[in-house]
Amino acid sequence: MTGTSEDRLPYAVDCTADGDGTLGFAAAEAGPTGLVLKRRKSGDRVRLAFTESPDGRPAAVLDTAAELGEGRWDVFTEGGPAGEQRVAPGLRDLRKLIGRVPEPAATTVVARVPYRTADGTLAVRSWSRSPHVEAGELTVRAGALTVRGQLYGAELGPDAVVEARLRGTPGQVHREAVRPGGDATFSCTLPYGPLAGGAGEGTGLWDLWLLPEGAEAGGPGVRISRILDDLADRKSVFVYPGSPCGDGAGRAATATPYYTVDNDLSVRLDPPKG
Repeated sequence: MTGTSEDRLPYAVDCTADGDGTLGFAAAEAGPTGLVLKRRKSGDRVRLAFTESPDGRPAAVLDTAAELGEGRWDVFTEGGPAGEQRVAPGLRDLRKLIGRVPEPAATTVVARVPYRTADGTLAVRSWSRSPHVEAGELTVRAGALTVRGQLYGAELGPDAVVEARLRGTPGQVHREAVRPGGDATFSCTLPYGPLAGGAGEGTGLWDLWLLPEGAEAGGPGVRISRILDDLADRKSVFVYPGSPCGDGAGRAATATPYYTVDNDLSVRLDPPKG
């Protein structure tokens, strides 16, 4: 079936992402006067006026200093005959996001990834973390998960620990010491057994945090995430194997590390099937 003119997306916009968080937009044709980015659930809006690019196309830039709160931002046209209207994604150049490494002294890590939504429109996933822990290599073994990471915006103290927090149950945590690797890098091996024992019956979701100053210092925790690449949604892309585990007291489960819809690292504990 051919769609009507009302339900087509006639206006395509290319987007180029830079490693510092700058986004460049270029439209396929003239018409609207600019773009509006709207953050879902909040109503926040950011307006970008079109100017003429060197190749004669309408273009707009969202620079790294522009405020773009953490979340998902849908892209609309502004000022054209149809008023505000969702745009279709054109070419998305994300090459500079691959292998991106912020300065070690960076106090805030900003990441902005343009992506195609499930309904075929253009959106931007934005993160702004201060401090930030970037998850690196994950090693999945029988009964344990080893996480490597990089801390930005804070010092990694000698008593630093990774803390697994049972979602929905404040105070239910398990901690493991980290092994520092220099330049605020670290690794930590998290055994699954204590998580199996702490989750009780049913499925338990454990969110992973770094306490850079240790548990006794009382400082804030930093969520362990993976945001420094070209993936707006890594949950369905990076899929890890489950591992049978138990707490030694009869509680058995299958533990599976995964990334949440916000690209944060967690571990899922499922009871045995049957």
